[in-house]
Amino acid sequence: MDWLSLQRQYATPPGLPARAGRLLSLSRVLWGTQYDVLPNPFARERSGAGEYIPLSQRKPSVRTNLCRTVVDESVSLLFGDTHWPSVVCPDGRTATCLTDFARDVGLASLMTDAAIRGSVGSAAILFEVAGHVPRLSVLDTAYLTPRWDALRGTLCEVVERYQVLGRDLAAQGYAIAPDMLGAWFWWQRVWTDDECIVFRPSAVGEVAEGRDAARSVRHGLGFVPIVWIRNLASGGMGEPDGECTFERAIDTVIEADYLLSQAGRGLKYGSDPTLVLKTGGFSDGAVRQGGAASALTLPPEGDAKLLEINGNAAGAVLSHYRELRQLVLEQLHGNRAHGDRVSAGQSGRAMEMMCQPLIWLADRLRHAYGEGGLLPLYRMVCRFSAALDGGLRLGGVLVRDLDPGGLSLHWPPWFAPSEPELLSLAQGLVAAWRGGILSRETAARLYANATGNPDPAAEWRRVCASMPEGAVMDDERGE
Repeated sequence: MDWLSLQRQYATPPGLPARAGRLLSLSRVLWGTQYDVLPNPFARERSGAGEYIPLSQRKPSVRTNLCRTVVDESVSLLFGDTHWPSVVCPDGRTATCLTDFARDVGLASLMTDAAIRGSVGSAAILFEVAGHVPRLSVLDTAYLTPRWDALRGTLCEVVERYQVLGRDLAAQGYAIAPDMLGAWFWWQRVWTDDECIVFRPSAVGEVAEGRDAARSVRHGLGFVPIVWIRNLASGGMGEPDGECTFERAIDTVIEADYLLSQAGRGLKYGSDPTLVLKTGGFSDGAVRQGGAASALTLPPEGDAKLLEINGNAAGAVLSHYRELRQLVLEQLHGNRAHGDRVSAGQSGRAMEMMCQPLIWLADRLRHAYGEGGLLPLYRMVCRFSAALDGGLRLGGVLVRDLDPGGLSLHWPPWFAPSEPELLSLAQGLVAAWRGGILSRETAARLYANATGNPDPAAEWRRVCASMPEGAVMDDERGE
């Protein structure tokens, strides 16, 4: 069983582009449902007719989910509690309002969800406003088809199209005939830079219905209210999907799942081996079932034995699995450090060295979901504040005309430095300043960055303000 063979058993919804089938298949791996299409449990060897069931038609009893493990670890290092980036802007009012926006909408949780779901190739965030209050939601890009403006390099249209049951449409207020409640309908809506067009649902195989005027909305924003993020790729035009975080290791993970399933089956057999009865040529009735603890009564010429196996194979299987696991983590740049081998607290630098491959992966994700996701989303907040009458309600206050100029992100260190590391850094910076090879301002900025200060320039201004007049210049001359 390999990934290509498993993909062939998935049913791709008709009427959707080819990329939709690929993204839906990868999503099965992400959510751990890739084997659900196989009809038989792993322990079933024979069908009701006595035919042997090959392994390719059996669900593995052990699922390592290494692909999801790498995704969760990398996203935690990207948007975890101590890794959320702060917004930096020359306009203090804009920076404060954007910080309020991130808190009001729960942006950290939403971006974490977007990065996990987008690991298959892409993510899309829909920006809506109700009563001046912003609302964000993550859309499934398998059912979205984007189109970019070749001149401006911005989204000019996003089409959402998928199938839905008639009973679900009826629950949403659509007039569906009773005999069509179990039928499939096409649901479609289109976002443009001027309106959101909702089409009337049409039964699959029938002529498409026209526009639903009651549910369509003209927003007149001048831009599509969707931020499109390409996984492991920079933002911009081109292919709608980036690289999948885990696709290249799926074959190895499947091999590991079946290997451990077979090993578990062998251990269970070794605990209760098959009992063979020799009754001297006379049948003993029905085939006997049960463990070896049951008492037997045999004729003088009879015999009984257990079909036992050598348990040394279990150690070889586990050794092979460890090699497969290392190969998967090496392919995906996952964390190969073992927590049980860390006997004491480690410094921030030591933790970075232990998790260096994972940091390389998270660094690429910072470009995709930071510069390609968070910053466009913050700029969209500023555009909404200028386009809506009355502006947006951020932090409980209506704000208008936020200036998006000079927006940037300040990312905290991968791992917080320990107190000895901060002390050593401070002593080194003081020695460099006194030696005349480093200015006091540079030293203050470097130390502020090391401690995770989001605005080193503001910290230097506070340092200057706390000094007596003229002391800064004397200190810079080393006097």
